[in-house]
Amino acid sequence: MAKKIVRKKKLKIFNFLISLLILIGLSFSVYILFQMPIKNIIIKNTSYLNDDYILEIGKLKNYPKFLLERNKKISARILQSPYVEKVSIKKKWDFLLEITIVENKPLFLDLNENKYIFSKDKETKEDEISKNFRVPRLINHVPDKKYEKFIKEMKKLKKDTLSKISDIEYQPNEYDKDRFLLYMDDGNMVYLTLTKFKMINHYNEVLSQLENHKGILYLDNGNHFQIKE
Repeated sequence: MAKKIVRKKKLKIFNFLISLLILIGLSFSVYILFQMPIKNIIIKNTSYLNDDYILEIGKLKNYPKFLLERNKKISARILQSPYVEKVSIKKKWDFLLEITIVENKPLFLDLNENKYIFSKDKETKEDEISKNFRVPRLINHVPDKKYEKFIKEMKKLKKDTLSKISDIEYQPNEYDKDRFLLYMDDGNMVYLTLTKFKMINHYNEVLSQLENHKGILYLDNGNHFQIKE
């Protein structure tokens, strides 16, 4: 009987040691897992922003720990940039981080304030990124209430259309206080009002009807074209 009791105690100690080793092994594995860095970062959907810029503002250049770096914190850091409208972050197997960016659409350069205005209610001074934008310049002051409406209408313009406009001048007259003059890159000028602003999106269609003539297109009143002598 005494021998049987000794054997049971040895068995219990052996089982305890095995369980302890398994627990230590699991704990060490979990620790190692949490210490693993991000192995690869894929940045998608960018056009004017480069990967280094996203890595810099997201504080990801040093490839931090994969599991400890929270998606919300990375998103919050990236969204501080005026150039980013939206960001989506996914973690995938093999310690891969996938970042999808929606870039903020630049609308125009306000020469009075020396700043670029974006579609998503943000702005920035000229820097290495913004200086490459092909957007119109607003060359004079626009009253505050008109300015808000102007930005709202500028948001409706296509990217291709924006690149064809060189300068924009606020030019009200006694009949219409919402009147603007657009100087096009091809030498034409276009008069528009805020209520008809998005008509400039059809500029290419109108241009094909001008038979290579240069002049002033009046889209504010009457929709007619005055040829320059």
